[in-house]
Amino acid sequence: MDKHTILEKQRSYLWPNYLLYYTDPLPLERGEGLYVWDVEGHRYLDFFAGILTTSVGHKHPKVTEKVKAQVDKIVHTSTLYPHENAVMLAEKLAEIAPGRLQQSYFTNSGTEANETAVLLARVFTGNQEVIALRHGYSGRSALAMRLTGISSWRVGGTHVPGIKHAPNPYCYRCPLKLTYPSCGVACAEAVEDVIKTSTSGKIAALLAEPIQGVGGFVTPPPEYFKIVAEIVHHYGGLLIIDEVQTGFGRTGTYWFGIEHWGVEPDIMTMAKGIANGFPLGNTMTRPEIAESMTTAGLSISTFGGNPVSTIAALATIEVMEEEANPQHVAEVGAHLRQGLDHLYEKYPVIGEVRGMGLMQGVELVKDRKTKEPAPEAVNMLFEETKARGLLIGKGGAYGNAVRVAPPLTATKEHVEEALESLTTRLPVFRRR
Repeated sequence: MDKHTILEKQRSYLWPNYLLYYTDPLPLERGEGLYVWDVEGHRYLDFFAGILTTSVGHKHPKVTEKVKAQVDKIVHTSTLYPHENAVMLAEKLAEIAPGRLQQSYFTNSGTEANETAVLLARVFTGNQEVIALRHGYSGRSALAMRLTGISSWRVGGTHVPGIKHAPNPYCYRCPLKLTYPSCGVACAEAVEDVIKTSTSGKIAALLAEPIQGVGGFVTPPPEYFKIVAEIVHHYGGLLIIDEVQTGFGRTGTYWFGIEHWGVEPDIMTMAKGIANGFPLGNTMTRPEIAESMTTAGLSISTFGGNPVSTIAALATIEVMEEEANPQHVAEVGAHLRQGLDHLYEKYPVIGEVRGMGLMQGVELVKDRKTKEPAPEAVNMLFEETKARGLLIGKGGAYGNAVRVAPPLTATKEHVEEALESLTTRLPVFRRR
C-alpha cells in the first residue's frame, strides 16, 4: 500500500484524535537495528525507539527467533493457566529489581500496570487517596488520566475521585519560584503540605516517575525521592514508582531509574521497553503487599503474561545483558549528553539539557532569561531532522521539549550520526 492510500484510510477509518508526528505523517514499513524505512523506501535513524519501547532495536534476531518459535507452540493461554515463560520472566525480574521487590502481576500496558498498582495500594493500606505529581503522565484510562498532571492528556479523566497533585521537581521551572540547591528541595516538602491540606491525612500511595517522560524528561534533584518516601510512609502510604519509560537500564548504571536516588519502591510498574515492542505491562511488589490481594476479591488479566510477550521480554533482557547493559547505556549516554551540552553552549534557543543515560531532554525557549517556551522551534526542528533522516520525540506541558531516546543498543557512532543532524545548518539552531 502506498503512502497516499495509507493516509486516506487512516483519515477514513481511524479516530481523528490519533496523534501523528510531522506535518506530512510518516508511514513506516520496516525496521532493522536502529534504522527504520518508510513505505517510500527512505531510511531514518530512530532516536525515539517507538516511544522508548524498541529497547534493543528493531527486528533483533535473538528476540524475533524466540518469538517465532513460541508462536509455533501456543500464542495464548490467559492467566488461568500457568506458563513457563511467565514464571521465568517473573523470576528474572525479581533478580534485577531493586530491594525486596519479588512478585509480579502481568498486564498489557503501562496504563494497566499503574491501575493495578493503585488498586493494590488501596487494598493493602485501606486508604483511598493517592498523590500524583504535576507534569506526570500515567496512561490513558480514566484513572490514569486523572493521575496525569498535564491538562492536554486528561481528556475525560478529570472526574475520578481521590487523586491529588503535588508540585513536581522541575528545577528549571520551579513551581515554587525557588532555586536549587538553596531551596532545600522545597518541592519534596510540599508533598506533605498537600497531604495535610488536600486529603484526609491518610493516603494510599504517591505515584511518580523517576524522570517524567511525557512531561519532557524532567529530572529530580538527588535528595528528592528520599524526602518524599519518608513523608509518604509517615502518612500511611506506599511509594509507587512508574518505570514505564525509565526501566531496563534506560537511565544508565542501574537497571531501574529509581536506583539513582537510592530509594526502594513499595510497588514498581513497567511496560514499554520490557518486551521490545510486544504488549506487556507489569506491577511488582513485595510478597507481603501482594498477599493482601488474595482476600480482596477476584481479578484476572486475559492477555497478561501472554506466552509470546513474555518470551519476547526474556529475550530482550538477555540481549540487554549481552549487548546493552546499564553500563553500556551510561557510557553511550554520556557521549550523547556531551554532544547536547555542546549545542547548549552554542545556541541560546536551548534553555536546558537534562536527563540520564539514553533518556535526554532538550528544552527550547525563545529567551533564556524569560524562559518563554518555544514549541514552534520544536516543530521546526522536527521537520528538519525528519528531512535529514533522524527521528526524535517531543513532549512537555508546553510542547517545547525534545526527547532523545534511542534503542539501548545505540553506539557512539549512532550518537555522532544523530548529532550531525543537529548542527548549525538547522534554522532553529542559528546563532543570535
